[in-house]
Amino acid sequence: MEAFPGIRPYRPFPPGGPTLLLVITGTATSGQPAEEPPRRGSDPDDTLEAAAVDGTAVAEPGDTAGTRAAGEAEPGDIAGATAAVEPEERPDGAAAPHPAARFLRSNRHLIAVSVLCALSSALNWTLSLLRFAHFQVATYDLVIFDQAVRGYSHFSAPTVPLRGVTGGFGMDYMQLADHFSPILAVLAPLYWLHDGPETLLVAQAVLFALAIPFVWMFTRRVLGTPHAYLVSVAYAISWPIAQATAVEFHEVAFVPLLSAIAIERLHAGRRLPGLLAVLGLLLTKEDLGLMVAGIGVWLFFTGQRRLGAGLAFTGVAVFEVVRKFVIPLAGGNPAYYTRYSKLGEDLPQMLWSAVTRPHAFVAMLFDDHSKWDTWGLLLWPALFLCLLSPLVLAALPLILERLLADSDNWWSTGWHYDAFVVVILLMAGVDGAARLIRWLERRGVPRPGHGLRLAYAAAVFAVAVTTVPYRPFDNLMSPDFYHPDPRTEAREQAMSMVPDGVVVEATDDFGARLSGRTTVLWWDYQKRGTPWIVASVNNDLRGVVNSYLNEGYELRLDREDIVVLHRIGA
Repeated sequence: MEAFPGIRPYRPFPPGGPTLLLVITGTATSGQPAEEPPRRGSDPDDTLEAAAVDGTAVAEPGDTAGTRAAGEAEPGDIAGATAAVEPEERPDGAAAPHPAARFLRSNRHLIAVSVLCALSSALNWTLSLLRFAHFQVATYDLVIFDQAVRGYSHFSAPTVPLRGVTGGFGMDYMQLADHFSPILAVLAPLYWLHDGPETLLVAQAVLFALAIPFVWMFTRRVLGTPHAYLVSVAYAISWPIAQATAVEFHEVAFVPLLSAIAIERLHAGRRLPGLLAVLGLLLTKEDLGLMVAGIGVWLFFTGQRRLGAGLAFTGVAVFEVVRKFVIPLAGGNPAYYTRYSKLGEDLPQMLWSAVTRPHAFVAMLFDDHSKWDTWGLLLWPALFLCLLSPLVLAALPLILERLLADSDNWWSTGWHYDAFVVVILLMAGVDGAARLIRWLERRGVPRPGHGLRLAYAAAVFAVAVTTVPYRPFDNLMSPDFYHPDPRTEAREQAMSMVPDGVVVEATDDFGARLSGRTTVLWWDYQKRGTPWIVASVNNDLRGVVNSYLNEGYELRLDREDIVVLHRIGA
């Protein structure tokens, strides 16, 4: 049987895909030199703070940014970075280079970064789709997002029966009542091509990879070109991205890209695309208003006080309005996921607790071994140098939100939560390394710049490589991962017995595979009269199965601890 019935062949990028993204965000120059933004002096000790008033980037010691000629391309721009004009004839009379060679040379960075994006997306979707094919993906939360995006694709409400029925809210429960993520609607057109959760897995793989050009441009501007490639690869194989890929699809799919665009473009002085990315963050999840507030604080402390204060206020305001008004209006409970019983019921009470009980507030950040692990695993990929950059303030609110919560699920690194801040922390590490080097230069350390820059980027790359064997990308190196589970044939037989368009209750291993053609509910042993039940069972559940047989169900399949039940007359 075909591994993915009905799915169309997938190309990691359409022709011109990375270039189109860079044009939209104002970074590609199509071979033309980028206009030099005005600068505020040429003191080599000037930092981002000195130029941030007008939003321009400042050259780092050893960079070419501060010494390039007027009209020369900005170092961060991929297309403009390689737009060199070759003479038609060499001075010695030799023939001019072949046009193809000229094209490759003048666009070498754009091509290299595009290849890196394609490889990264292929790595991500290979892991996701193989897990999907082998029944290794979970019903929660992939089916919830699949049902929501399907609703958008049909120009109807994003109802999520799986979440609604399990929570006692009914079949018409909306995803917006669970989490405020209207950005999911942008994925709806993809469902016109293939209607199924595989589409979400591929989309997330591509979205994760599309953050790479902006990580590259930021790092190139601050440290240099070779360093940009090392840090970009470190992001692509980072453990937060691997972990988020392994736990299927979540709203976090959009966050590395949007946060990378926001930070890189605002750092480059391109406010419009940066602010559009900030708007995208506000539409991704209700608590990302806290990230936007953190970005505002970063801008405030690096000189852009008016813009920074505006973003900080907007982020907090949107966070409060969405939680207190929008989610309840949609039928949800904003406190369901975020409970802070030790600090207060809302953000103002939490802030008051931090002011009046600072020691208790700080102690809560380290009162469990899993929190220590999370701190270490978040900061170590940037070699802790992210703590030297004010950019770390953009990630801090989300980290505090997790570690101060009552739920211990939020404290660990076994889910997708770390991918929300991975780009920010890596960029902050790059900025922190540059600040450390400038500090050493001001203290008379002889020429520490180039060597330390390269050493830092190489170390970040090495750390990322060393984490691969301990995280889900390691599965791709195991031959066993590419072979189906012995029970796969029985699972495929069970699914083939379920008609299209019916309501079916399923266990974790079946829900996602059935979601594209049925309405999937969670099998939690509550007798709802659902027409079909497909489940993996063990000896402890045999009694539950027998109770269904005594209440109007017939056993259609019982093979290798996999059962299919059908309600008689349904």
